[in-house]
Amino acid sequence: MTSDTSQDRATSVSILRRLVQEHGRDHVWAYAGAAVLLTLAAGATALSAYLLKPVVNGMVAGTDFKQLRMLAWVVAGLFTARGIVTFLSILILARTGNRIVANVQRRLFDHLVRQDMQFFHEHHSTEFMTRLSYAAGTVRDTLQALILCFSRDMLTLIGLIAVMFFHDPLLAGMSLVFLPVGGYVLGKLIGRIRRSARRSYDGAGQIMQIMQETVLGSRIVKSFNLEDQMRKRMNGAVRIVEKASNRVAASVALSGPVSDALAGIAIGAVIFYGSWRISIGGADPGSFFSFIAALLLAYDPAKRLAKLKLDIQNGVTGAQLIYSILDRPARETSAADSPALKLSGGRVELDGVTFSYRPGEKVLDGVSLVAEPNQTTALVGPSGGGKSTIIGLLQRFYVPHSGTIAMDGQDIAKVDLQSLRGQIAFVSQDVFLFDGTIRENIAFGRQDASDEDIIAAAQHAYAHEFITRFSKGYDTSVGESGAQLSGGQKQRIAIARAMLKNAPIILLDEPTAALDSESERIVQQALDALREGRTTIVVAHRLQTIVKADRIFVIQDGGVVQSGKHADLVAQEGTYRTYFSSQFGENTVPIAPRPAAG
Repeated sequence: MTSDTSQDRATSVSILRRLVQEHGRDHVWAYAGAAVLLTLAAGATALSAYLLKPVVNGMVAGTDFKQLRMLAWVVAGLFTARGIVTFLSILILARTGNRIVANVQRRLFDHLVRQDMQFFHEHHSTEFMTRLSYAAGTVRDTLQALILCFSRDMLTLIGLIAVMFFHDPLLAGMSLVFLPVGGYVLGKLIGRIRRSARRSYDGAGQIMQIMQETVLGSRIVKSFNLEDQMRKRMNGAVRIVEKASNRVAASVALSGPVSDALAGIAIGAVIFYGSWRISIGGADPGSFFSFIAALLLAYDPAKRLAKLKLDIQNGVTGAQLIYSILDRPARETSAADSPALKLSGGRVELDGVTFSYRPGEKVLDGVSLVAEPNQTTALVGPSGGGKSTIIGLLQRFYVPHSGTIAMDGQDIAKVDLQSLRGQIAFVSQDVFLFDGTIRENIAFGRQDASDEDIIAAAQHAYAHEFITRFSKGYDTSVGESGAQLSGGQKQRIAIARAMLKNAPIILLDEPTAALDSESERIVQQALDALREGRTTIVVAHRLQTIVKADRIFVIQDGGVVQSGKHADLVAQEGTYRTYFSSQFGENTVPIAPRPAAG
């Protein structure tokens, strides 16, 4: 237990040091200005307590009213000045803190988009939302707590303690004897807060996850009557957050009575002893009242200092969540001197490519194949054979464990990543549309495209007709993930987006698998137009969509088991013929290639 506590303490200290180094230095002048202002506020507080001595003594002794009036104006001025500098310091800290949050969010997002696909497969999307939305704010809160602690509370407490010792060293020592006791008790609460804060963050992420799945999967939830099941999951997650938050609140709240009790004992002892000294020992009443005022004013900053570890523990937990992402190396990076991919024809070649998602489970095992320019190359075979993995490797979503992938003789692992993906257009079965208009979604294919270019791409994708039937035309909102459109409409917008990109290499991953026969016919026409004059690699399960491919590779168990044209493969005894027969029957006449769309 002691070892774990020491390790947690060392971790917290290292995170705090890192926060100061990475963010404090960037805003050193803003924090320095706030610190100066807070120092002035601390000085005004201490001086106000000190001035009570001549005020009280003047009242008792019947001193000239003019002097007392002057002291009254000085005290009023000090408190007014303290209010002004406190306002300015809080304003500076707030703006600086918000700037830090924005920078952390930008940095975190930039780091996320440079991770590879494996990273996103290992984490739920709501984990990133929690870190981006909530944890980023804890960086600001932690730094702000440190500045306020040392520039306001610490200096205020030092100034007031100095006033106390100036008036009565013995009484001051008696008052401060309770501080170590309070610090020990409050320190015991830190471990509970650390554990509860982490559970609260995890539970918040689970709440977001359940909400996201319920909204995006609303059709499945309603179709399978899963409302009660989703309620149970949500209630469980909410209960976790509620319990963790209650534990944090209880620990923080417990610090209040502890502080109040110790402060009450200290103040009571001071009043008892001080009253005796004034009434019997003939002590200076002004000094005593100044001492009491300093002691009372010291209570709040002392209490905040005692709770500092409790307050920043939540921030440390949030910062750990941020750094768990930032400390992971960005996988999708290219060397500064990586050459750009330059294509003349668009020949794609895989040579002995091996890949696995998990150790010991090969998805591809020595795959070699060639896709020639101006031709359509089809990848067919049973599910799980590795076809879609090849599509992912061509875009460098993943890196082969062995073997090479080349385009026009250039190893894609050694070229600039952006230039590689700039030469590829991708259309998937699972079409993703961004929340926005149809125009905006097509324009993602090329950011500098004109309206004429967008309309031309939509026309080639056989999408212009249905788009213009909408009352808002190209300004029609597609909804979240394209929910306002049919499957065929979404697919044709995705094809228009690929058309607009005008890339020399086209990758198609089951683009018509989820469509009805009429939608498939229209989309297939759009795909025929997209493939024209380009190197096309298409993954297909339904063989009628690729019978006119120039070359078909049969992928099974991570390797190429057959290759050739459709007619030749059907004529052979082998996997392709078996696959063909399973779809069309053993005695089915081979499908003749459909003429190209005019």
